[in-house]
Amino acid sequence: MIRSIALVLPVVLALAACDSGAGGPAQESAANGGASEAPPPPPQLPGQVVRAFAGTQLPPLTFNDPEGNTLDLGALDQPVLVNLWATWCAPCVIEMPALDNLAAEFEGDLKVLTISQDVRGAEVVQPFFAARDFQYLEQWLDPENELALAFSDGGLLPVTILFDAQGREILRVAGGYEWDSEEAIARVSEALADAEGAS
Repeated sequence: MIRSIALVLPVVLALAACDSGAGGPAQESAANGGASEAPPPPPQLPGQVVRAFAGTQLPPLTFNDPEGNTLDLGALDQPVLVNLWATWCAPCVIEMPALDNLAAEFEGDLKVLTISQDVRGAEVVQPFFAARDFQYLEQWLDPENELALAFSDGGLLPVTILFDAQGREILRVAGGYEWDSEEAIARVSEALADAEGAS
């Protein structure tokens, strides 16, 4: 019995790693504390592709980056992949390099937006980016968690949503995902082609 509990406990803790952020500063400081250490090999990210919300419109919300630049989601006129993430969320952190690679793969055809749900905003996001060499990802901030409230079940992260050029949802992935895998690239390519053909 004790052995069974010992085996189950790590799984429960892993699943709880990306809750709604109720732990806030404790979670964030734990994530930032390991920023300078060499990361462990990334585990598999078995995100689930969901199409039940296809057709949902991208909300016309506005966000800022740490320099004060503004992002108006309602003004985007190209396909966009919106990723909701936070520095305290382990699967979010693991999939960020893959999202950067995906942005490189689809440069000019798909805008990849990583929008932080950290309540401390730039205070934790800027050091996170400074410690990494992302070439395509930008530091958009949503400290009020508006997108998480609109698109995330109970505030769970990460959530990534693919929208077509008209701002209509095509699919979403709940949980971490290998965004630069052959499967993901093929899935995104197919989804964008289907959406363009249906327009």
